Amino acid sequence: MTRATNDSYGRVLRLSGMTMFGKLAGTLTGSADDRPPLVLLHGLTFDRRQWGPLVRELAAVDRGRRVLALDLPGHGGSRDVAYDTSLVGALVHEAVAAAGLGAPVVVGHSVGGVLATMYAAHFPAAGVVNLDQALIMGPFGDLVRRSEPRLRGPRWREEVWDRLLAGMGVDELPAEGRELVESCVPRADQLLGYWDDIFRHSDAAIAGMRRDELGVIAARGIGYHWVTSAEPEPVYVRWLTGAVPGVAITVLPGGHFPHLSHPAEVAALLVDRSA
Repeated sequence: MTRATNDSYGRVLRLSGMTMFGKLAGTLTGSADDRPPLVLLHGLTFDRRQWGPLVRELAAVDRGRRVLALDLPGHGGSRDVAYDTSLVGALVHEAVAAAGLGAPVVVGHSVGGVLATMYAAHFPAAGVVNLDQALIMGPFGDLVRRSEPRLRGPRWREEVWDRLLAGMGVDELPAEGRELVESCVPRADQLLGYWDDIFRHSDAAIAGMRRDELGVIAARGIGYHWVTSAEPEPVYVRWLTGAVPGVAITVLPGGHFPHLSHPAEVAALLVDRSA
């Protein structure tokens, strides 16, 4: 990597000081106080660098808030320890404990939103913020299952990943956001591993698992906030509100990366979860 690239890397990310928390790499900022810490879980194929714009906004509006941005297994500085989602959740909890944090507000983007939901159902949590991840599969599940053979072939990136990415609104992001998305290099084993639940289970079974998790979250009185980039389908809203009454829903129009397209707005709603 050239010096110029290194300088650009540091300027764009604003997340330095990587530390290993258990088996996961991460960056911990802020100071311990009575506000619940934030744990940030990125989406599939990306890494903790994507939280740079949001962390900067938080530093301005929620100064000193304890924030742990993690690299999921097989991403960034974290090794290929496990892709099974239940094992990933346990590794995140191990990292939270290693960082000395209490019950966090778990913020997850894309597949990180699924992991955040699972985490709050199994471990102490003060809240969940799910960034643009529906919890039932629908057409996406069908697309993923049809893509499995191509993911095992030599042209998996052009035929699967690049086509998916083209529909995520990357071109509409600010320059920094585009660089953060485009700088990540996907691997077929990541996609196959993290999508294994979709390959192995029916949509109904997956919806049942998510409904059970949301039921636990609701019973524990843990707040749940879903941020979506488009007006949600009424049938999904009925399903979600039936599973976790009192869920907050925020629409931030744009692509699949609300923390990159609307970092100030996402930071503001996270401040609301300080109490």
